[in-house]
Amino acid sequence: MSKAIVLNEKLEKTSEFELPKSFDEANSANLYLYVKSYLASLRANTAVTKSRGEVRGGGKKPWSQKGRGGARAGSNRSPIWVGGGIAHGPKNNRNYYQKVNKKQKRLALECALSEKAQEGALYVVDSIAIESGKTKDAANVIKTLGLRDVLIVKELIDEKSFYSFRNLKNAYLVEPNELNAYLVAAYHAVIIEKAVLENIVKEG
Repeated sequence: MSKAIVLNEKLEKTSEFELPKSFDEANSANLYLYVKSYLASLRANTAVTKSRGEVRGGGKKPWSQKGRGGARAGSNRSPIWVGGGIAHGPKNNRNYYQKVNKKQKRLALECALSEKAQEGALYVVDSIAIESGKTKDAANVIKTLGLRDVLIVKELIDEKSFYSFRNLKNAYLVEPNELNAYLVAAYHAVIIEKAVLENIVKEG
């Protein structure tokens, strides 16, 4: 059974939060499909090239078919010419969308949280807030726990906490509606408020 580490206000371990058995049983294939779909949705789809029919010019035959001792050529916009069209090049009309249904998204999140708990990298706190609004205080949270990078899930992001975490390259602060399996899997550790995790478990 996967267990998350419960921390007190001083970021000391006090107990463990046991995740449901269903989290451990979630198939990792769902996580793979969700991450694949998520990354595909981020593709800019801006790469585009012109075929020989779209490149300007090339209407006149460069030289006579016979008599000059060289290879025959019908257009200087052929793919084998410098400045010519591109054969089978990328077009920006490609659809990278990959469907992942609601149940798969849920299973992917459960699997990602379970894996983090098994790695000892899922931390539960009653509340995480940086009252001072200072970045150095936010950095101390990560330093105290000895984390490389961390995803912080807060039920409601207050202004001071937002300002204190936003300049940290190794921390990302989100609310529950932004939480997804990709973010959980992408970060070294996750700090989540207890109310948020309980709500996720309840929805399952």
